[in-house]
Amino acid sequence: MADFRTPLGRVYGLGSAKDGTGHFIRQRVSAVAMAVLAIWFVVSMIGLAGAGHAEATAWLARPVNAIPMLLLVIAAFYHARLGLQVVIEDYVHGEAAKMSLLMLVTFATFGLGVACVFSILKVALGA
Repeated sequence: MADFRTPLGRVYGLGSAKDGTGHFIRQRVSAVAMAVLAIWFVVSMIGLAGAGHAEATAWLARPVNAIPMLLLVIAAFYHARLGLQVVIEDYVHGEAAKMSLLMLVTFATFGLGVACVFSILKVALGA
């Protein structure tokens, strides 16, 4: 079988990470999900224009609204994590800094996502 790597790639033993296509597809799928859910969210917020706190919490307490809101939050934080990963991998060159930032982004997006999910569930379940 032919070796299609560049001479420098052969010297360093570097090749494909075998993850680029999957990452690309996950980012596009999450973007499509967010686009659909963002349209729903904007239309819903226009419908709630001028409503008070009681009306907004009653709106979020309905499962037909709480579930898409949860999906929007999950998709947004997942998409953000994927996008930030690409930026860090492309523009941070030190391995220690790169790994530290990737861990920080992962923990931050997960933590903030869990906080948002908890908040939505608290309002939706009336706790």
